[in-house]
Amino acid sequence: MTLLTQYYVPGLHIEDRSIRVPLDWAGHTPGEGFDGESISLFYRVVTAPEHVHDDLPLLVFLQGGPGGAGPRLLNPTSDGWIEEAIKHFRVVLPDQRGTGRSNRIDTHTMARLAPGGAEAQAAYLKRFLADSIIRDFEHLRRTEFGGARWVTLGQSYGGFLTLTYLSLFPEGVAASFTTGGIPHVPADATEVYEHTFPRMAVKTRQYYERYPQDVERVAAVADRLAGEDVRLSNGDRLTVERFQTLGSDFGMKPSFERVHWIMDDAFLDGDGSVSADSPLSDDFLGKVMAATGSRPLYWPLQEFIYANGELDEPIRWAAQRVRDRHPEFAGDRRPMLFTGEAMFPWMYEQQAALRPFKAAMDVLMEDTRFGRIYDAERLARNEVPLQAAVYFDDMYVDSGMQLDTLSRVGRSHYWVTNEFEHDGLHGSAVFRHLYREALNRGDLEELF
Repeated sequence: MTLLTQYYVPGLHIEDRSIRVPLDWAGHTPGEGFDGESISLFYRVVTAPEHVHDDLPLLVFLQGGPGGAGPRLLNPTSDGWIEEAIKHFRVVLPDQRGTGRSNRIDTHTMARLAPGGAEAQAAYLKRFLADSIIRDFEHLRRTEFGGARWVTLGQSYGGFLTLTYLSLFPEGVAASFTTGGIPHVPADATEVYEHTFPRMAVKTRQYYERYPQDVERVAAVADRLAGEDVRLSNGDRLTVERFQTLGSDFGMKPSFERVHWIMDDAFLDGDGSVSADSPLSDDFLGKVMAATGSRPLYWPLQEFIYANGELDEPIRWAAQRVRDRHPEFAGDRRPMLFTGEAMFPWMYEQQAALRPFKAAMDVLMEDTRFGRIYDAERLARNEVPLQAAVYFDDMYVDSGMQLDTLSRVGRSHYWVTNEFEHDGLHGSAVFRHLYREALNRGDLEELF
């Protein structure tokens, strides 16, 4: 293994490691040599200090996203599942290609690719989807861990990656866990947003029911933004559409409280009550900028995670097309509705961090040829034990669609709960429950 460094944080031993993988996996096989352009795949191996020299089985974490880097841990409880996992496993935390320390993509990357034109930028971005990510991980398993089968834990988009892994390389997986992340197969971006926009409206109503004083505050801020040119500290204009995306957090806990306290600081003068004359405070604008800022590759890849092989028709801004059929989300409607995890074309005009992606996005939105990420027949014959936590009220990944998929995946089990929101894994209870269920069924017998 390519060991860069090793160190301790409180309660954890960490090794930083890195290998090279092909930028384009076409014509290459994981575990074998390759030529052509390559990129770095950075990963960490985390163990409990008392297990540093023990040969424990491996658990690889499939991070949410898209475009999510592996967690940066402060201690065993800073990400709740870790505390339980390190009792039983050596935990592998990759930074998925294009994120963290794995050849991260941002505006600088797009600028370097700009001389080749939008087509070259779009082709590059297509190399950072699930088919490439899973080949990276399988290459890592075969070359750096002696081909030992490992357990996968997929959070959110990591659950999508799990089904890709089980479709492409099930022989590499001993058992799988997913939390809030079983995609609908067959995949369809438009169908996803047809389910999520009604839930966005429900979540907004629940927010206003908890904090009715915010109905007036939100309306006053939206009216101000519609009539004035309000700028954030980075120069972006704060529009009503961007303000509405504060609702992207509404599928997590305690998101209602986070948004409420952002709104509490909106007005500068006097005691901060709603005022037609008071400017919006710098503190408020700073919090809104942080909460609604772009997250490459999160937004650029958002709708393409549903692209499975050859498409019948281009995606063409699925979320915007569905939103256009819901006039209740118009910026001038009151009470104003917030939008959830959805990408819109205006983002690539209004946000400086996304403008360099616009030309490539226009190309990708008309593309119909993507890598194959799900094999429905292979999933039906699946023999890898899969334990899924399905959050009944999940705002991002519809629980009914998750259960429909699981009904057609061999050897799958699910736990449906409304005790947690989409981020339930980050507490201490969810992974412990899934692990014990799998252990009691004998699904981990070959590992221990």
